[in-house]
Parts: sequence; C-alpha cells; structure tokens
Amino acid sequence: MKQSKIKITWPNNIETYASENDDWFLLARRAGYEIPTGCLTGSCGACEIDVNGETVRACISNIKSKKDCSLRVSLTSDPFW
Repeated sequence: MKQSKIKITWPNNIETYASENDDWFLLARRAGYEIPTGCLTGSCGACEIDVNGETVRACISNIKSKKDCSLRVSLTSDPFW
C-alpha cells in the first residue's frame, strides 16, 4: 500500500513533505530550520516543539500523522530556558 506524504509547515513558513516515522531534525534542517537541542535523551525538554498544538520532544519521537496529513510546527516557550 502506498504511504501518503505528510505536509509540514515550519515556523519560518517553509513547507516540506515527510513520511511516517521520518526524523524531525532531518526534516527541519531541509527546511532551513534548526530545532534547539540539549541532552538528546528526552530529559531536558530543549527540543520541544508544538505539532498541531501538541507538545513533542523531537529527540525521542518521529513524525506521526493522525488523520489529515498536515502538521504545523511551532516552538514551545519555557520561561526558565
């Protein structure tokens, strides 16, 4: 069965297309966008992004699509960072 492409709109308004389970960091780089990193194990939260309003830690999760195959990414803000 053919896998549908997932459209991702980044904070810099660049759109890229991904497949299920692609890497967030790789796709962000292709869009000219840099996701901040810290521990790369999911502990510190530096790589948190909002995907359609849901917080995701990019270092420990891959791209997932629920239904509409369109994701909007924005940075989360942490007043302590």
